[in-house]
Amino acid sequence: MSLYIASLNSGSNGNCYYVGNEQEAVLVDAGLSCRETEKRMKRLGLDMSIVKGIFISHEHGDHIKGVEGLANKYSLPLYVTDKTFKNARLYMVGRFRRHFEAYEAVTVGGLSVLAFPKAHDAIDPHSFVISGNGVRVGVFTDIGAVCSHVIDNFSDCHAVFLEANYDEAMLEAGRYPHHLKNRIRGGEGHLSNMQALELFKAYRKPHLSHLLLSHLSADNNNPDLALQLFVEHAGNTHVTVASRYQESSVFHITADMPIPAATAYQPYREAPRQPVQTSLF
Repeated sequence: MSLYIASLNSGSNGNCYYVGNEQEAVLVDAGLSCRETEKRMKRLGLDMSIVKGIFISHEHGDHIKGVEGLANKYSLPLYVTDKTFKNARLYMVGRFRRHFEAYEAVTVGGLSVLAFPKAHDAIDPHSFVISGNGVRVGVFTDIGAVCSHVIDNFSDCHAVFLEANYDEAMLEAGRYPHHLKNRIRGGEGHLSNMQALELFKAYRKPHLSHLLLSHLSADNNNPDLALQLFVEHAGNTHVTVASRYQESSVFHITADMPIPAATAYQPYREAPRQPVQTSLF
């Protein structure tokens, strides 16, 4: 009664999330090159041969950079809406294309993947809940507002990759032009630390064992700051940051209730690499 999850990378330089059981897995987005995806999977002890599909949330480059390489090399089904497929211009891998609709679950072996619409400045953006073995895992990033879709699905999950893109004060004082600041915080951009925290505090259920803060901005956020905000309210939920420079650990998610006091605050530490910035946020 469990699933395994990992962030291979999370940020404007590339997004890719792994969810699977013992027999099969899916990737949500493929924003790393094929080679880099393979390297990070190997370091984590994850096997590309059990990956059975890629689900694309929207057409921005930090979510689709590696799609063609991975689909061609491994003959992976590519699950994408019609509008996103056209806007992403993924015609070179059209033979791998599979369609999904919001709230129509897609079965991939022992996994069920449910998409739902989200507020983001893309043509047809979706978030996903992956279920299997009685466990539900959400991938909720690139969300401009906490709508009823997000609330309902967040409450059902045992683990969530949740966007905490920016700190309001850092964004306001930062180098971005005014129009871009407004784009980020304008309801179809990204969630702030505080918006994500309010969702967590108001709608977290006792069975939420793991929360991975995701898609943090390099310029308008600080991993240590974001983590501190959540740890104070974490309770039984283990909170960590999904890095924009390296893969996370593999987390084993079960349907059992989490152990009390799972999270204790420690300063966030990693050895930053030099990312290739593909988007300003």
